[in-house]
Amino acid sequence: MKKTLLAGASAGLLVVAASAAHAQSIDYGSLEQLFNEPVTTSATGAPQRSTEAPVDMTIISAADIERSGAVDLPTILSRVAGLDVATQGAGAADVSVRGYNQAMSPRLLVLINGRQVYLDHYGYTAWATLPVQLSEIRQIEVVKGPNSALFGFNAVSGVVNIITANPKFDQTGDITVRGGSARYGEVSLAKSLKLGERFSARFSAGAAKSDEFDNTVGVAKSQLNDPSRVSANLDTVTQLTDKAELRVEGSYSNVQVSDMLSNYAYSPSKYLTSSLKGTLTADTKAGQLQFSAYQNDLTAKHVILGQKARFENKITVVSAQDLFKIGAKHTIRVGGEYRHNEVNTAPIGGAEVSYDVLSASAMWNWSITDKLAFTAAGRYDSLDLSREGDFPAGSPPLGNGYWDRKIEEPSWNLGLVWRATGVDTFKASAARGVQVPTLVDLGALQARVSVGPYTLGLAGNPTLEPAIVTNYQLTYERALPALKAQVSAKAFVQKTQDVKGQPTSAQIDVAPTPVSLPVLSYRNIGESKMTGFELAASGELAGGFRWNADWTHTEVDDEPLAGFSPVLRTAAFGATTPENRGNVALGWTGGPWTADAFVTLVGDHQAYALYAVGANPRLVDVDAYAAIGGRVARTFDGGVTLAFSGQNLGGSRQRQSAGLEVERRLYLSVSKRF
Repeated sequence: MKKTLLAGASAGLLVVAASAAHAQSIDYGSLEQLFNEPVTTSATGAPQRSTEAPVDMTIISAADIERSGAVDLPTILSRVAGLDVATQGAGAADVSVRGYNQAMSPRLLVLINGRQVYLDHYGYTAWATLPVQLSEIRQIEVVKGPNSALFGFNAVSGVVNIITANPKFDQTGDITVRGGSARYGEVSLAKSLKLGERFSARFSAGAAKSDEFDNTVGVAKSQLNDPSRVSANLDTVTQLTDKAELRVEGSYSNVQVSDMLSNYAYSPSKYLTSSLKGTLTADTKAGQLQFSAYQNDLTAKHVILGQKARFENKITVVSAQDLFKIGAKHTIRVGGEYRHNEVNTAPIGGAEVSYDVLSASAMWNWSITDKLAFTAAGRYDSLDLSREGDFPAGSPPLGNGYWDRKIEEPSWNLGLVWRATGVDTFKASAARGVQVPTLVDLGALQARVSVGPYTLGLAGNPTLEPAIVTNYQLTYERALPALKAQVSAKAFVQKTQDVKGQPTSAQIDVAPTPVSLPVLSYRNIGESKMTGFELAASGELAGGFRWNADWTHTEVDDEPLAGFSPVLRTAAFGATTPENRGNVALGWTGGPWTADAFVTLVGDHQAYALYAVGANPRLVDVDAYAAIGGRVARTFDGGVTLAFSGQNLGGSRQRQSAGLEVERRLYLSVSKRF
C-alpha cells in the first residue's frame, strides 16, 4: 500500500510569523573558531556548545577522528563515555547507549547530514555500509537517551549524528592509502571544489578489504565472509538566490561482512545500498523554511537458519519544517514528515510488508535569562501497517487484513540548562522515546525450521507493540580554567516498557491447528529498568599533552511478564550489560609529531552463546578486558602525514563477546591533504 508523498509536504506547512532570518547552510568551521570548540545546531537550530545543548551530547571533532588511528566508526564510538560496542567481526559491530546492546541492535538512530542510514529491515546499523570516508567527517554528535522529538523517528536510546564537510564552506581534499596486518588494504579520496560563485561540490570514494578474525570458536566456514567494502558519495550545494539554497546528496555502497544475526548465529551477509536526497532551504519572512526528500534503497542478503534470504527494502521520506524566532528569547521549530517503508518477505517470499507514517513535531527554546534556558519538544507519529501477497503453506489461517493496523504514539523531550556561574552548568532533562517494531518483527520474516522430528514456522508478529523508553537525567559540568580541564557528573534513570523478545524454540507462540504449523515469533515480554551514573574529566597539560578519562556505572533490572524468560527470549539485558565501563586516553603534539594512546575498560558481563539450531539460548561469561589502541604520526611539508596505528594491542586476540575473538591489528597509512 502506497500513499501520495504530498501528504508529508502538506503536513509540514505550519507557517507562523517570524522575525530574524537564518543562514541557509551552517558554517561549522567559522562557528568552531568563534566558540574555540566544536558546536552543534541540531538540537535547537541555534549554535550551541555541547554543554549548552538541552540534551546529553558529546561532540567528536575531525581532529579527534584523525588522532584515533581507527579505520572504522565503531572503534571511534567505543571511546565515548557510556557507549557499548560489541565487535562481532573484522567488519561488523553493534553499538548501543548505556547497555542494552544485542546482535543487530535496533535502538540507535544513526544519521548522515540528517538522513537516516540505519537499515530498516532489521532496524540496525551495518556500520561498514555507511558511504562516508573518515577524512570527510567534520564532526560526530553522540546524543544519549531517547530523543525522537528533537532528532527524529525511532531515536530511542540515542543518536549518532554524522556531519560531513560542507562543500560551500570547507574547501578540503584528502587522499589516504593504508595497509596493515591480516592483509588489510584501503584507499580513500575526498575532494571539494567550487564551480563559479553559486555551485559547490564534494566527491568522496573509498574501498577496503581484510581477512576475517581467525575462527577459533568453531563457526562453520560457510557462515563467514572476509570483509570488504566499496562506497562513493557526491554532495552538492547550489545557491539558487541570495536567500535560497539547494543541497543534493547521492551515495552508493557495496559491502560484505560476517554479520551476527539477531538470533546470535553468524551469516555471510552482503549489502548493496544507494540513496538520493534533496534539501531546499530558504530564508523568508515566515522564518527559515526547509523541505527535504530522500529515498534509501537496500538489497540485503543473509543466511537465516541455513536458508538464503534476500531482502529488498525501500524507504521514502518527505519532510518540511519552519524555524523562526519570536522576539529575542523564543526559538520555534515546527514540522511534518511522511515516510513509506516497504520490504519483501524472506527467506520464504511471495509477499510484501509495508507501513506509512505521518508525523508532526514542534520545538520551543526559551532563553529565560542569559543563564537559564528551557527547551520543550514533542512529536506524534501515526503508523499504518499493511501486507500484500500470498502466505506459505502451513501458515496460520490469517488473511492480509490481520496486518491492517495503526500504531499511534507521542514522544517528547524536556530540557533545562542553568549556567549558574561562568564555570558551572547544571542540566535536567526528561524524555520519552518510541521504538517501533522493525519490518522483520512485523512480518517480513517467513521461514521454516526443523527441531528434532518437528517442523516449526518462524514469522513476524504484526500485533507487536512498540517499546516505550522514558529517561530522566541530572548533569553537573564544571570548567577548571586554571588547570585547563573540565569535569562532569551525570545521574540517570531509565525505564523500557514492552521489551521485545526474540523467537525461541523453547516456547510456541502460535499453537498449531489441523491445517497450520506451530509458529515461533516475536513477543512483548515485560519491562526493564536502568539506573546509573557517569563521571568524566578531560584537559590539557604543559608540553603539548592532552588527556581524558571517564567511568560509567549502570545497573539493569529485567522485569518479565509471567511465562516469559528474558534469557530464552535473548533479551536478558540485566546480565549482558556491563555494570562498569570506562576510558582513559593520553595524547601529545609536538611540532610535526603526534602520539595518542587509548584504553577502553569493560567489566565482567555475560553474552549469548553462538546459536545452534534447536538449542535453547544460553549465556556464557565474558571476563573484564582492556582494549588498547594507539597512533603515532608525523606530518611533513606539503601536507603529507605518515601514521602508524594499532587496535587491540594487549594481545594477539581477545575475547570481547561469545563470537569471534578480536585480533590485534596494525596499520601503516600515508595521507596527503590538498
